[in-house]
Amino acid sequence: MPTPLIQLKNIERSYPAGPARTWVLRRIDLEINEGDFVSIMGPSGSGKSTLLNVLGMLDNAWTGEYRLLEHQVDKLNHRQRIELNKRYMGFVFQSYHLLDDLTVAENLDVPLSYRNVKKSERAALVADSLDRFHIVGKKDLFPSQLSGGQQQLVAIARAVIAGPKLILADEPTGNLHSAQGEEIMQLFKKLNEEGATIVQVTHSERCAAYGHRVIRLADGWVV
Repeated sequence: MPTPLIQLKNIERSYPAGPARTWVLRRIDLEINEGDFVSIMGPSGSGKSTLLNVLGMLDNAWTGEYRLLEHQVDKLNHRQRIELNKRYMGFVFQSYHLLDDLTVAENLDVPLSYRNVKKSERAALVADSLDRFHIVGKKDLFPSQLSGGQQQLVAIARAVIAGPKLILADEPTGNLHSAQGEEIMQLFKKLNEEGATIVQVTHSERCAAYGHRVIRLADGWVV
């Protein structure tokens, strides 16, 4: 039997708009099992990125029930949610979010420094990661010296360096040309086969097809 990693029940998210409210997510019920590869699709403004931010605990202003493994997230405070995020999750963004004044190797070290990993262990993990993603030759370069595809490769290496259970990716190929995008999706497929659970937001049917299932949103509802 697959183990549920995430269970959402009646998740809603809205913003005040004058005397009324604008709804971004409506009554979302969702289960994601360990080892799943899920693609979230829908037109712009359908709530895709908001749902990803709720899953990743980057957005805390929602209502409903959210369970992550044995943790009841809706009952936790902000600090406890941040701890869960650090322990279980890796993020990949469309615009890479690398730190411009750090080298590739230093960017990879950042998530390890947040997790209180010893310095010698961190150096070994960074070296392994540079090797695994074939970016050893880029380790002393800064993000501005890399192509878009290389920056996204570094961003993925950074997201997975601490061995997260869950990788959340928001339009990970959105800024790449098709060959680079294909390479990134092949990489996600491999990470998934190695045991990572992946949830990606994408506009591309081709990228979505790499997943096991597609969740479609329209006006904040699952359709």
